[in-house]
Amino acid sequence: MPRDKHTQTLCDPVTLEIIRGAIMAAQREMEALIERTAISAFIREKKDFYTALFDGNGTMAVGSMVPIFGDLTSPVFEHFPREEMKPGDLYWYNDCYGSRGAVTHSNDQVLLAPVFANGTLSAFVMSWAHFADIGGLMPGSISPDATSIYQEGIIVPPTKLIDAGVTNESALAIFHRNSRYPEQSIGDMSALMASVNLGVARMAEVVERHGTDVFADALSQLLDRTRSLVRRRMAETFDYGTHRFADTIDTDGHGNGPFALRFAITRERDADGGDRFIFDATESDDQAPGPVNLIMNPAVPGMALGLYYLGGDPAQVCNAGGPLSFDEVRLREGSIVQPKFPAPLGMRGLTMMRMLAVLNGLVNVAGGGAPAAHSAYVITMMRGTYRDAENTVVPFLLADGIGVGYGARDFADGIDAVYFVAQENYPVEFLEAGYPYRLRQYGVVPDSGGPGRWRGGTGIIREYEILADEVTMAVRIDGVKNPPWGYAGGMCGGTGRAMLNPGTPQEFTLDPLSDGTRMKKGDILRIETGGGGGNGHPHDRPAETVLKDVLGGFVTAEAARVHYGVVITDETLDIAATEALRADRPAVLPFHRNTYREELL
Repeated sequence: MPRDKHTQTLCDPVTLEIIRGAIMAAQREMEALIERTAISAFIREKKDFYTALFDGNGTMAVGSMVPIFGDLTSPVFEHFPREEMKPGDLYWYNDCYGSRGAVTHSNDQVLLAPVFANGTLSAFVMSWAHFADIGGLMPGSISPDATSIYQEGIIVPPTKLIDAGVTNESALAIFHRNSRYPEQSIGDMSALMASVNLGVARMAEVVERHGTDVFADALSQLLDRTRSLVRRRMAETFDYGTHRFADTIDTDGHGNGPFALRFAITRERDADGGDRFIFDATESDDQAPGPVNLIMNPAVPGMALGLYYLGGDPAQVCNAGGPLSFDEVRLREGSIVQPKFPAPLGMRGLTMMRMLAVLNGLVNVAGGGAPAAHSAYVITMMRGTYRDAENTVVPFLLADGIGVGYGARDFADGIDAVYFVAQENYPVEFLEAGYPYRLRQYGVVPDSGGPGRWRGGTGIIREYEILADEVTMAVRIDGVKNPPWGYAGGMCGGTGRAMLNPGTPQEFTLDPLSDGTRMKKGDILRIETGGGGGNGHPHDRPAETVLKDVLGGFVTAEAARVHYGVVITDETLDIAATEALRADRPAVLPFHRNTYREELL
């Protein structure tokens, strides 16, 4: 909780910065260990893992710059009181509903350990990673076909995995037995456990060096610093009253939808005349039968908005100060962002990405300068078999997350071909060396970035030649009917698609959220991902910059003429024709999704 203003400061400013640097270094060292020792590609190559450090009360002191952290410690404390914990304990869970969305789909495993220094419980450390397969309906445990969380793999409630140094091997054996790829599961769990052990050692060193009281005061000051910064920036952005914005998911893969996320932020005065900020998601649509539901932990809106205001400043710390900036968070049970058990959650990434876009929209309608909307990163799950050098049939699972375009800002273009935060697209060499595929094409999708003074980021094209004997594929693409919105005169981003054997009589377009597509050796799969929305009037983009976009393959000459009013002939800018075309400047409105609109509600 925030410090009382009369609380005496024990940690001086210099020591505060030393401790801040030490705990951030410990958190990053934990992540480096996971990256170097995990077995599965989704952790090692995709980098779908996070670590965090907490104070002795379980309040997050420092975490990754990832806007989906909820309250990760309370689910453990409800079953295992802090006063009963011992050195060498380790706690584990992946229960989405039991943790109230601290973890949002069952593949993500959370390990939490107490840190004792000089006999006192002084901190906690956490490591969290996406496991490739934990059982369920289909290999990979995630499928658009799911209609219940029970079809998405084994559910682990908060469990004491290690009791004072003694590991519960039976619990681990049950978990690994539910995986179709137990060797990967065993290796990834070992990496996660090693990361936690490292974090415990590093945090104990920091506490012992500076003392329990000084350490606790330092974390309290850092928490208060972040909360004060975020609340100040919120006050600068949001005037008194209620601000609303909405965004839409196309479908749940079962013929239902679209589904709208409708959020509001209210700024009002409290009884003492101070500011009171309320986040309200109760008007969002009802939960979906398919797996696009998101359990939005009450801490998540403040975490995401806080990270926007921190702006990646290395002098700031990602901690619970963001969530504590809201005085109240209102959610409605049975909605798409607060579904009832046992609604499926495996594709919740689509909803999470729309949630972030709605928060950007809220900032913009309040007069802030948030980016335009981004696409949701695309996921494919390809399961199949191939024959190795000994002619043995070998099963494989390729979960490939593919980057998209992010929204343009009011000072710069959107980012091209990004997966999510610090996570990465698989390199061609890795894919071809580890899986029965040949990459025929890999690059940006022309015209996928929304036109604007600042162009939206472009999506990715990947074209796979199937070398496996047989493959069954699931795909997750959103924003086809409701592409990412453009802002301040910028236009919406392009849409994604998946096609089988393009340009041949066997050409077939896949449903953007579907499972069960069968492919065989020699088939060609082309996936194009969506782009981000543009920002500012397209005619304000310098013609020379548009020419560079065309020469670089980001924009076609036709789109340059139609959207930017720039005429390019034989890779040369026609200045006179451009000036004549731009003399007829189209009228625009604040938001654009297929057409210009006053608002998106």
